[in-house]
Amino acid sequence: MHAAKEWGDFLVAEVGASAALTGLLFVAISINITKILEYRTSVTRAAEALLLLCSVLFAGTFALTPGQSDEALGLELLGVGVVLWSITVVLQLRLDTKGQPRWWLANRVFLCQAAAISYCITGILLLTHHPAGMYWWLPACLLSFIGGVTSAWVLLIEILR
Repeated sequence: MHAAKEWGDFLVAEVGASAALTGLLFVAISINITKILEYRTSVTRAAEALLLLCSVLFAGTFALTPGQSDEALGLELLGVGVVLWSITVVLQLRLDTKGQPRWWLANRVFLCQAAAISYCITGILLLTHHPAGMYWWLPACLLSFIGGVTSAWVLLIEILR
C-alpha cells in the first residue's frame, strides 16, 4: 500500500498552506524589495524562506501523485531534502553576519538544516519500508513553516525598523 494514501487530508492541507504562505511571501518581498536588496542577508533570508515553503509544496505535490510506489516517493522526498540542504548550506556559508547576534544565524541554520534532514529521513524510511517513514514528514513541514514564516515576518516588518 502507498504510504501517503492514509495521509491524504494532511497532504492536501500542507500543500494548500504552503501555496498560500508562498504567495504571501512574494507579496512581502515585493512590498519591501528596495529595502531587502540593500542587505545581502535579507536577500539570502528571502531565498531561504522561499525554499522552505516551496519544499512543503513540492514534497506534498509528489506525495499526492496517484499510483506511485513508496520507493518513488522516498526518492522524491530524499531529493527535496538534499536540494533544500545543499542550497541553504551554500547560501548560509556566503552570509556576512558581522555585527549581527550569533543566535540569528544559529536559528536560521537550525530551521533550514533540521527541515532538510527531516525530509531526508522520511525519504530513507520510505525507501526501506519503515512504518514510521511518513511521521518524519511532520517535523519537516513544521520546521519549514516556522522558518518560512519567521523570515517572512523579518522581510515584511522587522526590515523597516
